[in-house]
Order: sequence, then C-alpha cells, then structure tokens
Amino acid sequence: MTQIRFLSSDAARELIVEAPAGIRLLELAQAHGQPLEGTCEGAMACSTCHVLISGADAARLPPPSDEEEDMLDFAVGASRASRLSCQIVLTADIGQLDVRMPPGSVDMSRR
Repeated sequence: MTQIRFLSSDAARELIVEAPAGIRLLELAQAHGQPLEGTCEGAMACSTCHVLISGADAARLPPPSDEEEDMLDFAVGASRASRLSCQIVLTADIGQLDVRMPPGSVDMSRR
C-alpha cells in the first residue's frame, strides 16, 4: 500500500489515505474529495488534474512523457514538481507521496 498525503494549495488542510497498487492518482484523489476535475478523463487534453508531487518516494515515479510535459506548460502554478495525476499509476514500490493541490487550473479542452 502507498500512503498518499493530499495537501490543499495553501497546505492548511491535509488528508492521508492508503492506496492500493494499480490505481491512478486522479481516481484516488477524486474518491477522497480532492478538487481535481480531470475533464479530459486521462487523454492529456487539459491540465485540470495538475498536482505538485513531493515526498519520500517521488523519485520512484516514472518521468513524465513529452505529451504530459507539453500539457503542463498550460498548468497554473507549474513547477518541476508538477505532474498530471491522470498519468500516475501507483505501484507497490511507492511507499509515500505528498500531493499538493495547485492554486487553480486551466481547462485547455474548452478553449
């Protein structure tokens, strides 16, 4: 099981959940009431599931694809820690991640 610590954009609120291997981070976040829209349902046509990843095992995640990097260019508050949560599938070797919500989102599919 992976321990995920969801943090609000200002870090004032946190929620810690246990996640099984094989689940997408977006699905886990939505199941636990996190404010991630995921408008394009994983097609990488928006950045409404943008999150900031850190924590003990962040380096164990595979690097973002070129397509994900391109979409992150449109994300509000993007940084080197930015990822699209629809592209992260949790694996058994990931023990702990911190997932911070960004300060806002831009839906590129509606432009």
